[in-house]
Formats: sequence, structure tokens, C-alpha cells
Amino acid sequence: MKKEQQEMQQEKYQGKVDNLTPKPPLLKNICWAFVVGGIICTLGQLITDYFVGLGFVKKEASAYATVVLVFLGSFLTGLGLYDDLGKRAGAGSIVPITGFANSIVAPAMEFKREGYVFGVGAKMFVIAGPVLVYGMITAFIIGLIYWLRL
Repeated sequence: MKKEQQEMQQEKYQGKVDNLTPKPPLLKNICWAFVVGGIICTLGQLITDYFVGLGFVKKEASAYATVVLVFLGSFLTGLGLYDDLGKRAGAGSIVPITGFANSIVAPAMEFKREGYVFGVGAKMFVIAGPVLVYGMITAFIIGLIYWLRL
């Protein structure tokens, strides 16, 4: 009987919390993510087109554009601007490759005071590490399936 009363009180409390918790502006957040992600991707396409205009093959131009975008994401993270962008744009700033650069640079900067080995070196891949590990495992499995299929 006492357990049932506790569960009822907990449900009432959770209901009050749900009523008082502000609802996020979902449509506004979706629009910001779409616009910022689109701007980053458009910038990537402009950089690619620039390198193609310099005479590089499309594949090489894409690789150079990726390097430039990773540099820009890292640089803006170092200046503290990318985190501000991420607060407003959400997934729009996280999904493109610039977000990956941010996920490596931000922990490295945060733990810099602990030294280059135990701080930067050890903590650099705290966020991006699992992405790299599972990405490589998935690529290996898909490659193995492709190889066995031939």
C-alpha cells in the first residue's frame, strides 16, 4: 500500500515537473539547424568549386575542401565561436565535418592545462573516439562482405 502511494506521489510530481518545464521552440530549432547546416554545406561546395576552378580533379578538390572545412571548424572552435554557433544551430553545426573537427578540438583545449600527454593527447578523442572506432569497424565489415561477395 505504501509503495503504491509513493508511486502515485511520484507520478503527480512528474506531472507537475512536466507542466512547469518550458517547451523548446521545436520549429525554430529545426529551421536554425537546416539553415546553418545548409550554409556550411554550401560553403563546402563553394570551396570545392574553387579548387576545381584551379584545375584540380573533382576528387582532389573534394579532399582539399574537406581539409579546409576541418581547419575552419578547428579554428573557430579555438576562438570559441563554434560553440556559440552550436548552441544556436544544434545538429546543423554538429552533423557536417566541421562538427567533427569541433568534437576533437574542444576536449583537447579543455584539458590542455593537464599537459600535452595526459591532457591533450589523452582527452582529444573522448568525444570523437567512439565515432572513429565504430566507423572503422563498420567499414571493415562492409569491406569484408564486399570482398567475400566478389
